[in-house]
Amino acid sequence: MSERAGLRWQGVRRPMALVGAVAVASLGLFFLALDRGWLGDDVGNGSGFCEAARDAMVRQPANTFSNLGFVTAGLLIAWHVERHWASLAHPVLMTAYAGLVVLLGPGSMAMHAAQSSLGGLLDLTSMYLVASFAAAYAVTRVLQLGTVVFGLLFLGAVALCEAVGSVDASVPMVDHPGNLIFGILLVVAVALEVVLRRGPTTPPDVRYAGLALGCMAVAFAIWNVSQTGMSWCHPSSLWQGHAAWHLLCAAAAYWLYRYYATEVREAVVRTPIRMQG
Repeated sequence: MSERAGLRWQGVRRPMALVGAVAVASLGLFFLALDRGWLGDDVGNGSGFCEAARDAMVRQPANTFSNLGFVTAGLLIAWHVERHWASLAHPVLMTAYAGLVVLLGPGSMAMHAAQSSLGGLLDLTSMYLVASFAAAYAVTRVLQLGTVVFGLLFLGAVALCEAVGSVDASVPMVDHPGNLIFGILLVVAVALEVVLRRGPTTPPDVRYAGLALGCMAVAFAIWNVSQTGMSWCHPSSLWQGHAAWHLLCAAAAYWLYRYYATEVREAVVRTPIRMQG
């Protein structure tokens, strides 16, 4: 079965169904885990992001529910993939990307709702998934590699992130080693996208990349000034800078997809990611 037909069955398009199922299942597991206490005890994980913990099941409501922006972004990506399946360079990989963006939501919600150690791990892991995808996808296209290699690069990047993130250290500007490796992977992805633009093929629309980078730049600025003790920190308010960080990062993830979506089929013929099967 070809890649373009890979997610069709009896003429029915399935990206929205698949990503929707990921959204429902992951959110359902999050709320079930929160209700049953499976996420563990509150150890103050995430307390550095300003919002005061409530005496409620959801400890940080603004920082928790703002993560629904990622779920919305992932579903919007899946909807676009479904409508433009035939014109996309790699619709299967874009469907997978949509699912990873969705998972950013419940992953971060777990930390801010429970403030537990497991919640913090899920938050970082969800970030690693998307950054690893961006880096592996860029490497694969630059070197004209197959999807098996893409998968290995992706898994290797996630494993590297988990290893770096497990280091108990404080890093200037980004606080945690996990945040550092997340940022490094994004920088690698951006640098390789620049390399791709200098190649002989028609590059994707840089305007979408600019929107993604712009959202990330504003989000990072807000992230820095809205942490506990900083100028934009108002612990008892539902207007939280860190919630704005979540929403802007969700927008960046969406615009990154729209950048990928403008990769023309002519370029794919010349420098393909060779699909197996």
